[in-house]
Amino acid sequence: MRIDELTDVLYDVRDGVAVVTINRPERYNSFRGRTVDELITAFKTAWASHEVAAVVLTGAGDKAFCAGGDVKERAETGGYGETEWGTFEVERLHRIIRDIPKPVIAAVNGVAVGGGHVLHVLCDLTVAAEHARFGQSGPKVGSFDAGFGSAYLARVVGEKRARQIWFLLELFDAETAERWGLVNEVVPADALLDKALEWGRTIGSYSPTALRFLKHSFNADTDHIGGLSHLAFDGLELFASSEEGMEGARAFAEKRPPDFKPFR
Repeated sequence: MRIDELTDVLYDVRDGVAVVTINRPERYNSFRGRTVDELITAFKTAWASHEVAAVVLTGAGDKAFCAGGDVKERAETGGYGETEWGTFEVERLHRIIRDIPKPVIAAVNGVAVGGGHVLHVLCDLTVAAEHARFGQSGPKVGSFDAGFGSAYLARVVGEKRARQIWFLLELFDAETAERWGLVNEVVPADALLDKALEWGRTIGSYSPTALRFLKHSFNADTDHIGGLSHLAFDGLELFASSEEGMEGARAFAEKRPPDFKPFR
């Protein structure tokens, strides 16, 4: 896939900072298979570019950063749609965000929930608009992330907070996220992208080799979570297509509470 073939994602470079925008605002910037493929293409393009020093990841509009996987599509089709390689590559996307030797800044412009919450957690830095909201939804819609989305999250906010996020599924505001150490800074919505670009330009003035070694050093302590991630996504592939998993997706699409009692 070439960068000029993108439909779900926007990509542009501003003053040495690549801005990657999930462009599905009508679906709260949730991702389908093609979206993930395009995000991988965008990040690999930024990785290879000598012009790019840092990457900003954000969502189109002012309602959502990313609402995770497109549960409506999953309820309708049983999956996330066609992909370039025939497989849903979200685990590969997670690895690329961690492995790209350039800092990645999440600019959270609205809700970051489910798989969208995982994406911002994986980014090196997060700046959030004042109206941003954060949280998980997996156990409600028949999904989970037992890899970086939970184990690495616990490294960031601590075990008790991580379990609270995953077990209670409550949305929390940007101020709370900053207090928990999940967000680096909270700014007015109209200053969000400017702040992210400012950070990117600052990073661009520093030694790229030093930054590469620092990022990989930070990652080294938690790279073993990649093994958990492989197991988790293998399990998720089986679970998501089960009757229990599909009950969560169907309930979401039908706007009703899920009934998981038969599966206890």
